[in-house]
This record gives sequence, structure tokens and C-alpha cells, in this order.
Amino acid sequence: MAVDDVAGGAAARVADILWSAWRSGERIEALPAPVRPSTPAQGWAAQRELVALAGPSYGWKIAATSGAGQAHIGVTGPLPGPLFERFRYEPGSVVPSADLHMGVVEAEFAFRLGADVPAGASPAALAGAVAALHLAVEVPDSRFVEFSTVGGPSLIADAACAGYFLLGPEVPDWRDADLAAARTRIEVNGEVAAEGRGDAVLGSPWAALAWLAAELPRFGSGLLAGQVVTTGTTTTPPAIGPGDRVRAHFAGYGEVGFGFAR
Repeated sequence: MAVDDVAGGAAARVADILWSAWRSGERIEALPAPVRPSTPAQGWAAQRELVALAGPSYGWKIAATSGAGQAHIGVTGPLPGPLFERFRYEPGSVVPSADLHMGVVEAEFAFRLGADVPAGASPAALAGAVAALHLAVEVPDSRFVEFSTVGGPSLIADAACAGYFLLGPEVPDWRDADLAAARTRIEVNGEVAAEGRGDAVLGSPWAALAWLAAELPRFGSGLLAGQVVTTGTTTTPPAIGPGDRVRAHFAGYGEVGFGFAR
């Protein structure tokens, strides 16, 4: 199957299947073989069609930014996905829980861009384009029954396991912060459920941002002013369920708290 096929009718068909599953809460075993993406470019074409169905996005998430995460889903590198406005929540919110499949949460550092990032931007230019650092929690999810076995192209098509997202407070005086050494902790119902550090994210959240800045131009896209980039989980993602209360602590920086509906 040619890339052009997936970029046209096949990509749209993949997006229709995934968006139908997303809306219904049902899970699919795999995409139909005739339209199933087999390369990252084909997965990306389907993801772009999915964005057209799901509505506005305000930035990017990066999945599988640790070796353990990549091994878990059978990929050799990170995966880019959109953050959708319709699945965005504020700290303190009660987040829906009825259709959660993965059932985990992730404590993450997120960057907000103040300027476009040109392809091939130097590390200094990339850092200069960042306007703010935020604390964040992602509630990833997948439309696949066994998301760990469907492969990278299908996961890219599925928005890199995008789900709910909570953008927390802006961190003051962050420019000189050592994010790689930053310690994080997730509490579920007042009990410590996971602990980690910023270096779990490709060695540093800055490295994850640089990876995305280099990756998106391969697909004809890029980082734009105003977008948020959440850089990946700093801990092993702990399990959550209906009615749970979650608090993500970022030592020296603050926290993000919220709950799940019963």
C-alpha cells in the first residue's frame, strides 16, 4: 500500500474507525489490514485525519520517552501526538472515568512556546522560543484492546495514546532549573503510588522537546507559538480508577491535584 493511499482514503478510513471507538468507548483489536498504517508517515497521515474529526488541538504530547515505555509498547523511539481542546481539564477538576482503558496517570513537565520553532533550530533558539514551564498530568488512553502489541504506526494514528490532560501552574524562575534532577511523586488517595525524576524523559524534558522539534518537520509540521508540549512521564505510571483522588508533586516546583468521577 502506497503512502499516497493512506494519505487519502485509507487515512480517512483509519481516522473514522479510531474516532468512532473514541466516542463510543469501545476498543478495537487492530485496524483492518487493507488500511492499517505500516510506516510512521502513514500513521501520521491518519493522525492528521483524526485531528480533523476530533477538533482543535493546542499542542503536543510525546509518548514513550523512556526505555521502559518504549519496550512496553514495542517501539524503538518516542511517538508524537496531539493535545485536544475537548479533552483538556483544569487542576481541581473531576475528570470522567467511565471509558478509561489504560487507567493510569503521568506526572510531566510541559513547555509553552512563545514563538515558532523553525526546522533545524539550534538548542539556544529552541530554548529561546519557550515562554513558560508548567507542571502537568496526562491521563493517556488508547482505542486498542492491546495497545502494547499493535505497533508504532498504529499508535501514531491513534494520537500516540492521547487522552485527558491537565495543565498545571506555571513554574516561576525556571530558566536555570535542573529539570533532569527534579524529583516527582504521584499520590493516589493520599498514598504514594509512584516516584521518579525528570531524567526519565529521554534524559531531560529539554531533550524530549528537542526531539519533537526535530521530528515534526519530517512530517511537514512544526512547533508554533502558543502551543503546549508535554514531555512524557517522569515516573512509572500508577493505576487509577473511578473516584480516585490524584496529586502529582514536583519537588521544589508545586503540584497538580484533581479527582476522577465515580
